[in-house]
Parts: sequence; structure tokens; C-alpha cells
Amino acid sequence: MEEITDRIIHRDESFRDRLTTVDEKGKRKWVYPKKPAGRFTRYRHWVAAVLLLFLFTGPFIKVNGYPLLLINIVERKFVIFGNVFWPQDMYLFVLAFLAAILFIILFTVIYGRIFCGWACPQTIFMEMIFRKIEYWIEGDYMQQKALDKMPWNREKILKKGAKYAAFYAISVLIANTFLAYIIGVEELYRIITEPISQHWVGFTALLVFSGVFYTVFAFFREQICTVVCPYGRLQGVLLDKNSIVITYDEVRGEPRGKLRKNEPRTLGDCIDCMQCVYVCPTGIDIRNGTQLECINCTACIDACDAIMDKIGKPRGLVRYASRNEIEQGRYPDAEKPKKFTARMAAYSVVLVMLLGIIGALLFTRGMIGVRVMRAQGTFFQKTENGNFSNLYNIKIINKSHQAVPVQIKLLEPVGKIQLVGNAITVPAEGLADGAFFVELEKKQLAGMKTPVKIGIYDARNNKLLQTAQTTFMGPM
Repeated sequence: MEEITDRIIHRDESFRDRLTTVDEKGKRKWVYPKKPAGRFTRYRHWVAAVLLLFLFTGPFIKVNGYPLLLINIVERKFVIFGNVFWPQDMYLFVLAFLAAILFIILFTVIYGRIFCGWACPQTIFMEMIFRKIEYWIEGDYMQQKALDKMPWNREKILKKGAKYAAFYAISVLIANTFLAYIIGVEELYRIITEPISQHWVGFTALLVFSGVFYTVFAFFREQICTVVCPYGRLQGVLLDKNSIVITYDEVRGEPRGKLRKNEPRTLGDCIDCMQCVYVCPTGIDIRNGTQLECINCTACIDACDAIMDKIGKPRGLVRYASRNEIEQGRYPDAEKPKKFTARMAAYSVVLVMLLGIIGALLFTRGMIGVRVMRAQGTFFQKTENGNFSNLYNIKIINKSHQAVPVQIKLLEPVGKIQLVGNAITVPAEGLADGAFFVELEKKQLAGMKTPVKIGIYDARNNKLLQTAQTTFMGPM
């Protein structure tokens, strides 16, 4: 045991000096992953099916007459689960963004890169759609290698042409879907059905999105995870020895060696079959330990479990585990349940609380936003009855789905409000401007500046919608 642990500590780490998909000359090494199969692959198929169904149907689902999700940057209008958000709500998004960053950090520290392997759009599209098409047209990894080495003939032209045509068609579909989340289904339909000359900007955006998706999934592939996405590099500082990641059990597997018939086994359980390497979509050897290229896709777990079943060894040589579990020899069999530790429970409680905070921030904000300011360039006026008045401008933002007639009242101190012009009705999802005078008796003044509290009420039911604070200018 001590010998194996010492080997773990002092093993060769030179492989970390370069990416597995780049050779010594800096040239790209194309990855041909073997088609995975097993229980985790089936689970991932179900998760991917649900997420893809949600993605492609999301723009068509309406809540309160609005899309489930809309990120209209041009009009600065955002819809989340049927709730409309405006630039005035940006502070909520900033707070939610900070909470989300903390959530990601805590989630990664305890659960590792589960998101990358199970829910990341790049992984789902690549492994569950584009890779499946590649297997269907070109065959498994050995057939793909043979096809690429083959001179250009009828078979190669037909297979490559069919694959890239399918890739581009799906890229166009994905681009349309993403654009629907930005401009809405109705506007996207107009871009598709009306003449291109009327929608040059939208049509160009479709072409750009389609080209980007096609390039990523046809050629760039795993380089997104290792070169572009910062998450893989961040995990080096986010993970610790108690983080749950996909890892190889060196204590049980070493020393590795080929399995030979009719010979007693004096080596570890790893028979050096290389199946975990063949199925890896980023081309790494999981037996080298945690690496930035690893997306925790579980393909190596399924491949290793299948081999363990064939040679009569327990599953779990490659499994979800922490480094401490491996080095201490705990839970060597993947079929045995792991303990839900106090650390995992504590982090999970914090994660749930963060999700609650994010939800509360986004969905409990008021439907009316108000800004009251003294009219620029004006000073106090003395009325005929000896009171003093100030002129104010008011801007009201209605975030709800219905027009709201409002009434403005003075809450503090005692005084009167006189509206300039007609009563204010704020249109649905719109803005309304107005002006009003505040009149106070001299005894209500607290010097040159007196705090004033304004109430905005729903004129239909006299319900207080929002309050605003300002100051009243008076004489010395």
C-alpha cells in the first residue's frame, strides 16, 4: 500500500506540459473516440434528450403571453419564465450573476465537473448529435480512421459530403433556435418567410451563427473545452482532494499489466486494455489523473466497467470518487454506495440557499419602477396662501402585462400634490412621464432641504405600488 501511494505521489507528470490533442511539433492530433456504451451513457442520453427538448421547444412555450426565455439585447428587453425584465432591473442581474459565480465555485469544489459532462451545450451537441451522425455515416473509430486515410474516391466523397451536409443542416437549425431566444419566434418567422432585402441584419446573423456552429462541431470540437472554455483551467484552483471527479483507482489498479490465461494474477486489476483511452472524446488517459481536458463525460467509466465484467473483477476501477477516497482505499467498488458526508451536506445546503436567493432576486422585484427628480433649473415658489411649492418630474416604468392608471400621493410630510396635466396611465411594458407640484406649509420645512416621501398608487384599487424619496427645497 505504501509503495503504491508513493508511486502516486512521485509519478511522471510531464504529460501535463502539453495538450493531448497537439503533438511535439504543435500540429493538431485528430481525436477518433470509440463509440461508448454502458449505463452512464444511457443516463446521459436521457438527460440530453430532456435538455434538447427543452432547448428546441423553449421559444414556442408561452407564459403569461410571453416566451419562456427571451434575451432581446437590441430592445433591452429580457423575459425569464414569462416575467419581463428591463435595464432598470440590471442590479438584480448583477447580484444574481455574483451569486451564480459563487454557486459554480461551490458546486465544482464538491461535485467536480459534472456540468461539463452532463449539461454543457457544447458536450450535448457534440456527443449526442454530431458524433452520433458521424458514427451512423462513417462508422466507429477504426472505420473513421480508415476513411480519412483513404484517397478521395466515390465512397469517401459520398460519406464526407453526407456528413458535412447533415452537420450544416443541424447547425442552421441550432442557429435559428438561438436566434429565436434573442429576437422571438414571431420576428424569426418574418425573417424566414419575408424577402431577404427586408431583413438583411437578421439574415446575416443567421448565416454567422450557422457558420460558427458548423465550424465548432465539424472541425474545432474538443478544442473548445481545452482552449476556449476557461472552466477547465479554473478547475485546477477549484478542485481539492475531496472533490468528486472521475478518477482511476491506482491503489487497486497498479501495477498494471496484460491479462494472461492460465497464469496467476500478481498485478493490479488494470489489464492495460486502453479502452478508457479509446472512448475518451478529448483523447486523454484518465489513468494519468485529473486533467484540464477531462470533461467528466463518464465514457471511460462505462468502458472500464465492461472490461471488469468480462474478467470477473468488481466495477469501479474508474469511477466517481475523490482523491482522498482513492488514496485511503475507501469505496473501491462502484456498486457500493458512498457516504453523504457532512461536507457534502453543508455545501449542498449552501448551493440550495444560493439558488433560492437567485430566484427570490429575479422574481420578487416590483412591477412598477419610479424615479422622481426635482425639475432642473427651478427653485421653490411661494404661493398666495403663504405656502411653498416645488416642481418635480416623474418617470414610471410598468413591467407588468397590463396598463396601470396611477395616482400620486404625498406620504411624508403633510402637504398637497397637484398634478400637471391629465392623470397618468402607464402602458403595459412601457414608460410614462409626468410632472407635479408638492406644496408644504412653512412649519413642515426642516431647513433648505426637507426629505419628501412620494407614494405611487394603483388608481383602480388604491393599492400602494411603489414609493420614492426626494428632497424639497425651501428658504433658509
